[in-house]
Amino acid sequence: MPRFAPRWWLAPLLALTLNAAWAQPATEAGPPMRVEKVGPHSHYVQGLTQLGSTRNQNFISNAGFVITPEGVVVVDALGSPRLAERLTQAIRQLTGKPITHVIVTHYHADHIYGLQHFKQLGAQIVAHRASREYIQSDTARLRLEASRTDLAPWINDQTRIVPADLWLDGATSLKVGGVLFELTPVGPSHTPEDLTVYVPSEKVLFAGDLFFNGRLPFVGQANSRQWVLSLDRLLAFDARAVVPGHGAASTDPKKDIGTTRDYLKHLRQSMGDAVENFVPFEEAYDKTDWSAFAAMPMFGPANRMNAYNTYLLLEQEALSKK
Repeated sequence: MPRFAPRWWLAPLLALTLNAAWAQPATEAGPPMRVEKVGPHSHYVQGLTQLGSTRNQNFISNAGFVITPEGVVVVDALGSPRLAERLTQAIRQLTGKPITHVIVTHYHADHIYGLQHFKQLGAQIVAHRASREYIQSDTARLRLEASRTDLAPWINDQTRIVPADLWLDGATSLKVGGVLFELTPVGPSHTPEDLTVYVPSEKVLFAGDLFFNGRLPFVGQANSRQWVLSLDRLLAFDARAVVPGHGAASTDPKKDIGTTRDYLKHLRQSMGDAVENFVPFEEAYDKTDWSAFAAMPMFGPANRMNAYNTYLLLEQEALSKK
């Protein structure tokens, strides 16, 4: 399935443009950034359940960090350099140890636009090699150009997409200060380059955007068939807490991850039936029962787009079988 077909990337750009019209004036302070503890030395900050805007500094995703005896390992870099600076300030309230690594779960804008700040601090950036295609794509370039307008001044002409220093081809382990980090590729799911980060000594799993807790996921160009299978892999980790890419950390992964999985299955079932029976998308969407998910945050901005992208995906899957 081509990742960068134009009809896929126009929708996110349109969402950014519409959001800019609603944005309020920027404030330097930005929305509150509260550090939550999920393990003996593991923490995260939770982004807002909103579309990215000038007012919220694009603080719409989570980032985590683990404090080791030798330094701090950060998971994801947030959606603007200013947010990365604020995360660093929050870390400094807990430790003066250097930030040694930033592990990128996937190269979506709201998780990577802060990377340049951590790079300036001397941190090593770690990501899956599959993300290199996105970095070099027109999609990434156009998204950044749009963000420089729609998310100004937090995204501007100085903002750039930072490649990894260490590209991973498969599962690997990273040890910092004697603390083991298990990095496992689980894509192509939400993106081709999805990584999970598990810290056995903390029993904490950072799941990236495989898992959206308490809100509807953004499906985008996802391989939803593989995504459903990857969610089962998340449940195989011996984790007391799972930190999603969006939403609060879960201490009941079976229940909370199950909600994301149920939604993806519902999308595939409803849109798959429509494709199989040659029902046009609009008719299929209107006839589908969305009541189980309609009250969830982000249903309005995300659901129709998710359904349409899934419909297109399943058309492609059907054609590939012929």
